[in-house]
Amino acid sequence: MTSQHNSTRTAAVIGAGQTGVTAALGLLDAGFDVTLYSDRDQRALRDDVPATGTALEFGETQQAEAALGLDTYTARAPRHTGLSVRIAGPEGEELIAFDGHFDGYVGVAVDTRLKADERLTAFIERGGRFVVDRVTPEKLDHIAADVDLTLVATGRGGLSDLFAIDESRSPYAAPQRSLLTVTVTGLGHDESVFAHRSRAGGSHSLFSILADQGEAWWGPYLHKDVGPSWAFLGWARPGSDWEKRFAGADSADSALRIVQQLYRDYLDWDLPEALAAQTIAEDPHSWLKGAVRPVVRAGAGRTASGHVVASLGDTSAAYDPIAGQGAQSGLIQAQRLVAAAAVHDGPFDEQWITQQYRAFLAARGDAANRVTRLFLGDAELADIGGQLFAAAAVEPRFAAALVGLLHRPQPFLGVDSLDAAERFITEATGQDAAELLARFEPAGRFARSAYAGGLATA
Repeated sequence: MTSQHNSTRTAAVIGAGQTGVTAALGLLDAGFDVTLYSDRDQRALRDDVPATGTALEFGETQQAEAALGLDTYTARAPRHTGLSVRIAGPEGEELIAFDGHFDGYVGVAVDTRLKADERLTAFIERGGRFVVDRVTPEKLDHIAADVDLTLVATGRGGLSDLFAIDESRSPYAAPQRSLLTVTVTGLGHDESVFAHRSRAGGSHSLFSILADQGEAWWGPYLHKDVGPSWAFLGWARPGSDWEKRFAGADSADSALRIVQQLYRDYLDWDLPEALAAQTIAEDPHSWLKGAVRPVVRAGAGRTASGHVVASLGDTSAAYDPIAGQGAQSGLIQAQRLVAAAAVHDGPFDEQWITQQYRAFLAARGDAANRVTRLFLGDAELADIGGQLFAAAAVEPRFAAALVGLLHRPQPFLGVDSLDAAERFITEATGQDAAELLARFEPAGRFARSAYAGGLATA
């Protein structure tokens, strides 16, 4: 898209994370006069805060960024070409193992601080206004009064309270996991890394599920300072031993030590790689812990004086990061809003904002929410999940279809019963689902899973 600076249409974007700055840059290039607000200056946004997750993105999100004329990082970041999954039961039974290859797309995980910084630089160079100020609901009232379109891409300072919670789409009253993440070096990305998991080695990310404790993920990553690296994310169930361990992290070094001990005690099949990992000295903020209540809010809200504003990204929907849907959905939502605004001739009123938001939920948001619930092991989806993961362990084509839901979650919207799950399996594989599932057998023993005692003092 080409920049235009003679527009009479004006926009304000509150929040300079990757979703907010992407929307601001897109609106600027679509001919809007845009002001972007942040409570931190550009240097602080890059170097004084942690990355908000790994922002793993697949084909649909990359297409949305490309539609805005933006770098998708597929030529710069180490690529994810599949997902290796291991599932163990409550007594450590090694139940399911499969390696799902991404079919027709790749994933890239990019430091959100790097992406936001580069897009903010482009925004300023092209004539956008960047204002460093803490926007309160009172200040937002004045901002929204002076522009045609206001997007709220941060929930800080009570801004999220302007958007009502959609209870029908928000089934959880509290966070479902405690999160610990740390970015590391010390591992390569060739076929020799994690070779016991997959012949693809370091180009596949790794997902381990341990009943009663939580989930653990490793994936190739592009860090803002050191470039190609690896990211670890762990999700601890409430009340678990993992949750107690995660709470003790207070630095990158302590976070990595907790992860390494976790692998000694619970996930020994990946222990050598965990022990080889090293923290990033250049970045003391290369770790994060916390918890997110998954919640979906309204697309439109009003300030104290009645000015309509639109929610964007995490302000619209806070996903648990377990299925990687937050960054993807936010960027797709931003691209859709920019495209719709660019051709809209009327006012950006509540009707227009609500119409765009409903279209986004139908196209992506609702499906992303449901896939996240699947990977969280939601009780309502437990039986369906059991069928799908078992089928993936039997048939590689279904393993590809299952991990493909992270890229394109829409096919899962219709999987609302065991019969529908079987139809999904049959459609993806061309095989009778019942016959396929009858061939399932527990994994028995994962590769490299029986040596933890010998490494207890390593």
